[in-house]
Amino acid sequence: MAIIDFLKKQFIDVIEWTDDSRDTLAWRFPDDDREIKNGAQLIVRESQAAQFVYLGEFGDRFGPGRHRLTTDNIPILTNLRSWKYALESPFKADVYFVVTRVFTGNKWGTANPVMMRDADFGVVRLRAFGTYDFRIVDVPRFLKEVAGTDHHFRLDEFADTMRSRIVSVFSDALASAKIPALDVASRYGELGEALLPVINPALGQKYGLEMTAFVVENVSVPPEVEQAIDKRSSMAAVGNLNDYVKYQMAQGLGQGGSGIAGVGAEMAVGMAMAQQMMNQPGGIATQATPGVAGPAAAAVPFELYTPAQIAQKLGVAESDVVASLEAGDLKGRRIGTQWRVTRDALEAFLK
Repeated sequence: MAIIDFLKKQFIDVIEWTDDSRDTLAWRFPDDDREIKNGAQLIVRESQAAQFVYLGEFGDRFGPGRHRLTTDNIPILTNLRSWKYALESPFKADVYFVVTRVFTGNKWGTANPVMMRDADFGVVRLRAFGTYDFRIVDVPRFLKEVAGTDHHFRLDEFADTMRSRIVSVFSDALASAKIPALDVASRYGELGEALLPVINPALGQKYGLEMTAFVVENVSVPPEVEQAIDKRSSMAAVGNLNDYVKYQMAQGLGQGGSGIAGVGAEMAVGMAMAQQMMNQPGGIATQATPGVAGPAAAAVPFELYTPAQIAQKLGVAESDVVASLEAGDLKGRRIGTQWRVTRDALEAFLK
């Protein structure tokens, strides 16, 4: 029975892999419990590297080309197996094909904010994301630290495995670069180039990888810090506090008096009107009915009318005046819940 089994045993004559995908990083040649024949042909294509592993130890590695497996060109494997004489019998070993081309357009991002020290904010939490290009430069280290014994290691598995590791390296690099958070947004282009010399040594030493491009697309601070920055920018833009208060009053007036800003605006406008009317010749006491035509009113350069006064003057219903105001035919200003119309606006409407 043993002789029959031996006769049925097959040997591997050719070892090769044709990559028909664009997302494979490492692929283990399936031996199906067969042994590699003495003098077998190993075919390694461009952008590939073939790594032999014997009993968990890394053996010889081959680059692109056609190779004949003999004791002359597999010295490491020969030493691992402790062959005393020339390789004459079939042998078993795992063969991993690793893709060495550049993989482009891979996304990275911080799942959680990264704590870092900043010159402007002290300690601040930053979120960041972007893309990167990479390639495998140290095959044994990559197989040991990243791919492991996976028989078909794909790009999506790599992204899941490396995302947190890349973010960790990025965080250390950003802290080492000491670029203020406020300056990061204006320096996205040069930031990636500046971080590459800091990121690559760590990636190469730990994972056998090299980044050929690292692009930072966005770095953002928490919402509360953004609000503080906006307030700071607003105050810098305001400059004159008195003008800013006037602006706030006008904004509150335009909003129909809603909220505290609106109440403050109504009070400010009311006091301004009262002061102006008191400063007019004869004062407010000399006016029989404010806004109604009369001897005293003729001398007043700036008068305000209520819808009721205009209705009385024109002999129409007050609701008709309000409708004209809301339609925009009669120009007026709403102060709180009340409409006010200037004499000039009323005269323009009557014309």
